[in-house]
Amino acid sequence: MFAKDSLIILDADGTTVDAFSAINRTFLLNDMDIGDVERFQKRRNIFKYLGGLKELPKNLRKQLKGHKRSEIIGTLTEVYREEAQLYAGLDDLINRLLEREGLRVGVITRNITHEPEQTLRRLFQRCGVTVEAFDFITHLPLKESKTPYFREARERYAVNPARAYASGDERRDYLAALATGMHPFMVSYGFESYERLTQAIGIPPELISRDPDAFKGRVLHALQIGLGS
Repeated sequence: MFAKDSLIILDADGTTVDAFSAINRTFLLNDMDIGDVERFQKRRNIFKYLGGLKELPKNLRKQLKGHKRSEIIGTLTEVYREEAQLYAGLDDLINRLLEREGLRVGVITRNITHEPEQTLRRLFQRCGVTVEAFDFITHLPLKESKTPYFREARERYAVNPARAYASGDERRDYLAALATGMHPFMVSYGFESYERLTQAIGIPPELISRDPDAFKGRVLHALQIGLGS
């Protein structure tokens, strides 16, 4: 038996949170260079954070000279808590979702700051989001699949899969949504480019928003928010 509620699971880094700017700021504070966002999107896994061929030698030298991973994560944590921003207009989107009666709203995301759930709560609150209205904010380790977390959240609130949605900017987000019967709201302005999402991963273009405003409009329309219904 399904409940009457719907569910939307938001991703943080690269979907609602401008993670690239925060990472770029962190690298600059540690006298390192991550390169521009277009090249960042083309790199895979750890090379996203070490930089490309142009930046890699300097970044590795800095780490060998004492810029340990823990120190960089410490800087990133402070940047997230005190400076990082949501993409333009997404504070309004999230608050409108949180105000919607009968809609469960949560965050399931990977994040590499210290005490990531607390970090994200501080970021959202600083950006004007009503943090206490979230049904849940869940962090998972980088290598873990979101699939069991998506399924557990949907089953916890007895939501019909046809009324469940998940957002994300990477292949793993898309696969987790499909595996749990949720509609995926994918974006191409985060960690993966439009070309990679469509050509390398095979995500239908119709599922992808290419900028935050398009993502906001797509979500609000799907949930019939602000449409006079």
